[in-house]
Amino acid sequence: MKINEGGVDRAIRVVVGLGLIALAATHVVGAWGYIGVVPLITGAIGVCPAYSLLGINTCPMKSRQG
Repeated sequence: MKINEGGVDRAIRVVVGLGLIALAATHVVGAWGYIGVVPLITGAIGVCPAYSLLGINTCPMKSRQG
């Protein structure tokens, strides 16, 4: 799979994912907060399946593969 997320995109995903998981773990939001695992994982690996389907690429290097 090709990396399709840039550095800022990845950082935002990791922060949002960790925030949602923290809110769910502290019972501020319901169990749906654990959906934060999805942006956390996609931010960590740099590949977003939805971006691939939609043809979006925020990675500045066009030929980079992972």
